[in-house]
Amino acid sequence: MGSDQEGRVGSVSRDEVRLVLLSDTHGNHRNVQVPDGELLIHAGDFTWLSRSMKEVSDFNWWLGELPHRHKILVPGNHEFFLETDRSKRSMLSKALVLIDEAIEIDGLRIWGSPVTPLYGGAFRMSSAADRRRLYAHIPDDIDVLITHGPPFGILDMMPNSSLHTGCRELFDAVIRVKPKVHVFGHIHSGGILHTVSTTFVNAALFGQHGGIDKAPIVLRLSRKGTK
Repeated sequence: MGSDQEGRVGSVSRDEVRLVLLSDTHGNHRNVQVPDGELLIHAGDFTWLSRSMKEVSDFNWWLGELPHRHKILVPGNHEFFLETDRSKRSMLSKALVLIDEAIEIDGLRIWGSPVTPLYGGAFRMSSAADRRRLYAHIPDDIDVLITHGPPFGILDMMPNSSLHTGCRELFDAVIRVKPKVHVFGHIHSGGILHTVSTTFVNAALFGQHGGIDKAPIVLRLSRKGTK
């Protein structure tokens, strides 16, 4: 694995939060070298098709071993066990699990959703109209947007592919909300894209040929900076 990528978003300030961003570990979480930070965000697919609850328990234990003051988790399309019984969020006691909801941490407004347009996966929402209605509920003052899947046209192509697989309705919502950071995974390409309004992070760590082949991305985000 290479070293973690680090950048700064918004105005430079002493009042910053160090975000550690990762996704798509697929049961390989103990092979990840996790950088220090205040807020750790995992954007989903921490299991492999929810086949093993022992794996879920170990993932939760691993989260508890990490020193980050706050940990946020958004499920992915592999987390069937959470889709069928959301009370099982209690199995992930070492993180705040967001399913189409917002929270405020360290002065940052955060909204997370596991929804993707994928057929056959957990939390799928195949109707574009339904996704548009869901994303209309994202508040305008969100600083950090976490979704499992990417918006259309942004870090949404697999390596050696020219096919965009992101969600158009999510892209429209991002253009409206203009979060400082939008972190996602699902597409195992990884990468970071800075724009005037938003820094986009594909935090997927799982490699095209299996195993962890990327490092978490680190951003320093000002609590008081303006969009």
